[in-house]
Amino acid sequence: MSLSGAGKVVCVTGASGYIASWLVKLLLQRGYTVKASVRDPNDPKKTQHLTALDGAKERLQLYKANLLEQGSFDPIVEGCEGVFHTASPFYHAVDDPQAELIDPAVKGTLNVLSSCAKVASLKRVVLTSSIAAVAYNGKPRTPEVVVDETWFSNPDVCKEMKLWYVISKTLAEEAAWKFVKEKGIDMVTINPAMVIGPLLQPTLNTSAAAILNLINGSETYPNASFGWVNVKDVAEAHVLAFEVPSANGRYCLVERVAHSSEVVNMLHELYPDIKLPAKCADDKPFVPIYQVSKEKAHTLGVKFIPLEVSLKETVESLKEKGFAKL
Repeated sequence: MSLSGAGKVVCVTGASGYIASWLVKLLLQRGYTVKASVRDPNDPKKTQHLTALDGAKERLQLYKANLLEQGSFDPIVEGCEGVFHTASPFYHAVDDPQAELIDPAVKGTLNVLSSCAKVASLKRVVLTSSIAAVAYNGKPRTPEVVVDETWFSNPDVCKEMKLWYVISKTLAEEAAWKFVKEKGIDMVTINPAMVIGPLLQPTLNTSAAAILNLINGSETYPNASFGWVNVKDVAEAHVLAFEVPSANGRYCLVERVAHSSEVVNMLHELYPDIKLPAKCADDKPFVPIYQVSKEKAHTLGVKFIPLEVSLKETVESLKEKGFAKL
């Protein structure tokens, strides 16, 4: 492991999150000094797993910041060469999508980028976007269709479908590209699908919960097809997006797209003794799978961990953390 980050200062927003925690771990391993923002630095649930990382004592600095508070990221971004903006709420059950998802995603992103625009040391921003900002444009997604980085989700299509999380990520990425073009900031976005794999944080995150639901005695599996990718690959892609000079634009990260039924079959192969759901939640035809291009991710140097391995790592981690009642 080269200490490519020795002497370099970078910042990670929303550092206690699932992807961000892995990102902080990799950055510290590579020798970076990491300025990390969390909502509440005094909450051990948000910070203990970070301060326990190798190199944290020497090179991790925790800051309090609020996505919706203008200027709250100024002191964090100050003096950084790289800014990784991963903070954005991800959950499905919302009462007020505008306040709970859209504002924090869009205004939060613009607040962080506004802080970036004031910093002379800044070389590049890496924004954690999502396949949600790519794949929902009203075009059909069937097995022969290949989704790639040129696709952009259409907010109007998403509104009709009431996909509030998808709208939040789409509008945030759109606003970010517009802002960085105006300000001349070098930005790269990472657009992962459902992220699974080992958890560093003690709390359950939305995408790992999708696997937990399948192994914790659910009677049915959802009629849904998702792209899946390992959290370690996603964190690695963020670091590469900062370190590789030619990195540019967006990078879709999907190891493969699989219907829930296929995920259940894989889990059955891995864990024949676990009781898994035997039937689909509805009797409509299965939502088709589609393809997502890996070409651009490969040029960055991402080597994808196979879905089977990711599933096993997720289940083992859920057991170890006490979430899975197996």
